[in-house]
Amino acid sequence: MKTELTTLLPALRRFAYSLTGSMPDADDLVQNTLLRILKSPPPEDVPLLKWAFKVCRNQWIDDYRSQKVRTEATQKPELQAENYSDGEADMINDITLGEVNQAMNSLSDDQREVISLIAVQGMSYSEAADVLAIPTGTIMSRLARARANMVSFFKQPNGSMA
Repeated sequence: MKTELTTLLPALRRFAYSLTGSMPDADDLVQNTLLRILKSPPPEDVPLLKWAFKVCRNQWIDDYRSQKVRTEATQKPELQAENYSDGEADMINDITLGEVNQAMNSLSDDQREVISLIAVQGMSYSEAADVLAIPTGTIMSRLARARANMVSFFKQPNGSMA
């Protein structure tokens, strides 16, 4: 299994980046995904790649939910300081991201997952449907909407979706 994990690592890392939009966060997500896979390996009849993508996606959802709870908790008035400066937020604001990354980030989570699996990972519609546990028709409609949104993003003068 170690050899298989090593070969799927680049694809898993690309998928994690498409979900998080940040390489450090993607690396953390991949690490947590690998830890979960090593703790509970896939069932015998499930390919490791599909299992890894499912675990990665579920880990990302878990991380997103817990971060949302922490963010809401820190927004309480008693925790706010007048001159508080978030160095990480300042640094992120200073970084100019590429247009494709901006367009991907402007998509909904569902659309970004599908376009990442199909366009970036090169999965078929049925493989992506298996990974996300949704019908193939849903994959096709999400992909069509994602592509349309990407096109409209690049047609906007300021690069933002209408």
